[in-house]
Amino acid sequence: MTGSEVSPSFRLAYVPGVTPTKWVRIWNERLPDVPLTLIPVSAAEAPDVLRGGGADAGFVRLPIDRTDLSAIPLYTETTVVVVPKDHLVAAVDEVSAEDLADDVVLHPVDDTLAWERLPGQPADERPATTADAIELVAAGVGLLVVPQSLARLHHRRDLTYRPVVDAPESRIALSWLEDRTTDLVEEFIGIVRGRTVNSSRGRPTPAQPKAKRPATGDPQRTPAARKSTGKYPRSGSGNPKGGKRGKPRRRP
Repeated sequence: MTGSEVSPSFRLAYVPGVTPTKWVRIWNERLPDVPLTLIPVSAAEAPDVLRGGGADAGFVRLPIDRTDLSAIPLYTETTVVVVPKDHLVAAVDEVSAEDLADDVVLHPVDDTLAWERLPGQPADERPATTADAIELVAAGVGLLVVPQSLARLHHRRDLTYRPVVDAPESRIALSWLEDRTTDLVEEFIGIVRGRTVNSSRGRPTPAQPKAKRPATGDPQRTPAARKSTGKYPRSGSGNPKGGKRGKPRRRP
């Protein structure tokens, strides 16, 4: 390798709540010679990381400005409310936003839910992050409505969560800079979409040489044929010489 050659690599950004383990494992199986580096980013900074070249692709939370970014929506998350285990909400299976009207509902600065109207009563101050808001819930200051993956990420023994049936939902998408759709980006898109290695847009596999079929009359086939039948194979209608069968002629 010369000094000007650079080994290929792939940088994948991901926002809190996304677990890229499965896709990374498939990547390592299919492209063991191309290292994949994971880059954790906040939901707010993820688009700028992609635009600035800090990652080749990334898992982001929609909506984002798609002016120069491509995005493939992957799945939608359930929205839940995080509460202390002794809160009344913990006694039911699910709630509506109206059920939270009398509670203080925290609204962290990094919230990504597209609220038309925030539920509950506003807190005196907005927490800087979801992690900070979780600490306030544990302290009894208020409740927190978040995508379910974030409730799991910040799990605490003294807290629980329940679905909020009419809350806005968060969507996860795979995104990349539109004019940098490289072969490696295409490879990762295929992995995320579930394409097999032999699919039309997957990584090509080398063609295997076809085995030669023995030619008709090949002498190597004769012993096998003799072994299975006990005699040489007959041609035509059964006459060893291939002639026609009929009654013998009378001698004049």
